[in-house]
Amino acid sequence: MSQIRLAQFVSRAARMFPDRQAIRFEGRAQTWRELNRATEELAGGFRRLGVAAGDRVAILALNSDRYVECLYAIWRLSAVAVPLNTRWSKDEIDYALNDSGPRVIVVDDVFGALIADVRAGRDDVPVVHIGDGDPALSAISYRALRRDAVPVSALGGGGEDIAGIFYTGGTTGHPKGVMLCHTGLVCSLLAAQLGDEEPAADIAILCVLPMFHLAGAQLAVASAIIGRQLIMQPTFDPGAIIDCVVQDRIDTLSLVPAMWGMLIAHPKAEGADLSSLRNALYGASPMPEGTLRRLIARLPQARFAQGYGQTETSGVCTLLGPNDHDPDGPHAARLKSAGQPTLFAEVRIVGEDGQDQPPGTVGEIAIRSSGNMIGYWNRPDETAATLRDGWIMSGDAGFLDADGYLFIVDRTKDMIISGGENVYSAETESALSLHPDVLECAVIGIPDEKWGERVHAIVRPNPGAQSTADELIAHCKAKIAGFKCPQSVEFREAPFPISATGKVLKRDLRAPYWA
Repeated sequence: MSQIRLAQFVSRAARMFPDRQAIRFEGRAQTWRELNRATEELAGGFRRLGVAAGDRVAILALNSDRYVECLYAIWRLSAVAVPLNTRWSKDEIDYALNDSGPRVIVVDDVFGALIADVRAGRDDVPVVHIGDGDPALSAISYRALRRDAVPVSALGGGGEDIAGIFYTGGTTGHPKGVMLCHTGLVCSLLAAQLGDEEPAADIAILCVLPMFHLAGAQLAVASAIIGRQLIMQPTFDPGAIIDCVVQDRIDTLSLVPAMWGMLIAHPKAEGADLSSLRNALYGASPMPEGTLRRLIARLPQARFAQGYGQTETSGVCTLLGPNDHDPDGPHAARLKSAGQPTLFAEVRIVGEDGQDQPPGTVGEIAIRSSGNMIGYWNRPDETAATLRDGWIMSGDAGFLDADGYLFIVDRTKDMIISGGENVYSAETESALSLHPDVLECAVIGIPDEKWGERVHAIVRPNPGAQSTADELIAHCKAKIAGFKCPQSVEFREAPFPISATGKVLKRDLRAPYWA
């Protein structure tokens, strides 16, 4: 059996659908034949710059068609893509470059101004500019790289070879580079597609999630596997997304829950024709029940699916499919779950003693899958701590029910211990989100002399809302145990701080209280 190679999917699509539109970005469009040719020429350009199998190519750029071209060109050479977080500081970028040691660095117009910084101490590392503006004198232009290249039509290695190093967010210390292989990335992606009864024809996929985030990169691969058009947007803009769905009849959209919440609350969403949206995908953090119910009501034609996984597992390892997204059906309680393990994954719940926990008992989620990482780049000790006997220790707290559905209760670091009781913020947030006056909420632990930590809710109210803190607390007490309810509520108008992947940065919300 031949090895799985990520670059093979573009070549295959070019053979099967040569004249079908493959990708579009800000007025530029390419067919599959054209996209495949671009990746062959870029691969030749990278090879001319010295990139060989196993070499790293760092990419510091916003989403674009050329970003996708670079990924496939890198994989064609059996080199390693290193997508860098576009919201990092210069110091964080510098750390990742020093850590990964790229042979070539790719930047776009937005980050072209950083060329001098990224070249500092790396005079022998070429910088390739994939933007439309004039590159700095020290950079090689995208057009020149392709023009002078000898195209590479052959496909390089695959299988267990490293395809990418995806850096996890540096919430504590420096970010860690997660090494993922070709087979793992594809197995994780294919497992999430199993059971899809809808035909694949006429799909238009909108990619908004950043390409340095695994879900964004996998959308590019998914579009090639099914041979459907991928429309790229450089950044998250809910108004622009709504316009694109309406104008381009987008079929598939994947966002994190906070993004879905902002999208459905945007003024344009109320009267927009969103009927083309058939596949509404979400993951990366729990979806508050109130937000999910509002989305299902607003998009009755859409098939909702949630994927749970981590960078360390190459993405999705459990899936809550469309059949489990009926808020009024006999299994409505499953809406709060992350679904069941996919075909290529196993999930255990492990207690502090390292033993498996019975159904309904909270512990740490452990995952074994075809997508499990090879390890952390240059971090053998941390690899050993996270990857134990073939199982990824996720750092997430959860439980399995009797039917094998996984319920995520919190990140272990976000769990609140109040008066000796464990309070999982996601459960409290879900209860709060069901109140009609709550637009968005975040629950954190803050210092309390009596209880150690106090359950504190930060609420962004809907326009014109009049509910008081006492009313919201009473609302929660009608739905969850009293010790899980907020003991204090803070109202704010400003949006919550979010990471580049759309997750609410609770550490930033907690910081003023713990300073």
